[in-house]
Amino acid sequence: MSQRIARVLIGTLTSIVIGVGLCAAAAQTPAAAQNGQASPQKLTFDGDTALWTMAIKPDKTADFEKIMAKVRAALMKSSDPLRRQQAAGWKVMRMTQPLADGAVAYVHIVHPVVKDVDYAIMQTLYDAFPDERQALYEQYRGAFAKNVSLATGSIVVDLSRAE
Repeated sequence: MSQRIARVLIGTLTSIVIGVGLCAAAAQTPAAAQNGQASPQKLTFDGDTALWTMAIKPDKTADFEKIMAKVRAALMKSSDPLRRQQAAGWKVMRMTQPLADGAVAYVHIVHPVVKDVDYAIMQTLYDAFPDERQALYEQYRGAFAKNVSLATGSIVVDLSRAE
């Protein structure tokens, strides 16, 4: 019974976060799209914190985790200090309960957000590993089920700090 309640609560919270995330995502229109130019779409975040949830196929979690390890390697080996700063503030959490459809949710916790830096997973990989582009794409695409939510904003109360 308590597991059922937990699933209902998770579903409700997910719905709320999806609504907030979709509003936030809609507000982030890339400049290239506004100008009618074709270029890779950048994924940047507003505020100082981002929670980005994606669903991964349950039998492909190991592939997704390998992809994220490659993203870490790409960011850490970059000569750009902003990319290394990006890695320092980016964590990925695997949710313990599967989603209603059986997919496994991963939450990207980004704090602090590095302003105006691209968080797109595939572009990060393509830039760092151009010779592996097709294999990385296939591995990621095979694991990815869907984006679930994106919530961005700023911390207004930090309970860990004394005033």
